[in-house]
Amino acid sequence: MKVFKFLFVSVLLLMTGMANAQKLPKAVLKDINGKTVSTDTLNNGGKPFIIDFFATWCKPCNRELTAISEVYDEWQEETGVKLFAVSIDQAQNINKVKPLVDGNGWEYDVLLDPNSDFKRALGIQMIPYVIICDGKGNIVYKHNGYTEGAERELIEKVRELVK
Repeated sequence: MKVFKFLFVSVLLLMTGMANAQKLPKAVLKDINGKTVSTDTLNNGGKPFIIDFFATWCKPCNRELTAISEVYDEWQEETGVKLFAVSIDQAQNINKVKPLVDGNGWEYDVLLDPNSDFKRALGIQMIPYVIICDGKGNIVYKHNGYTEGAERELIEKVRELVK
């Protein structure tokens, strides 16, 4: 009886989780080259993708994006994952984003959220903040803050999605 009850509750929780799969909210941003992007259409051709919120002045954010950049080619080769780096720098600091990205050699798709519309729509309070979406665009993982080595947890979550 205990096994049945456990299985029933597990299936119920799983179904509830699927029914409440959170999709990305819509916010209209610009990419680093000025092209308009609607956040509810972000995708990676059916493969998982990561959204990493950062700011030029945020040291932990920069450490995280730099650590990921060191293994990003390997991640892409292994899983096909794509990373969208979303800057929340305000309008007066937007001109600092491209030099930071270029200077660090970050090969990410960079989006600009100067009014924090996308950040606010997701209820994000602090950065760095990372979201992993599955191949259908469902948010499946969220993480706040950065400690050295946390990028290994990210790739493990992505690997689970591509199994």
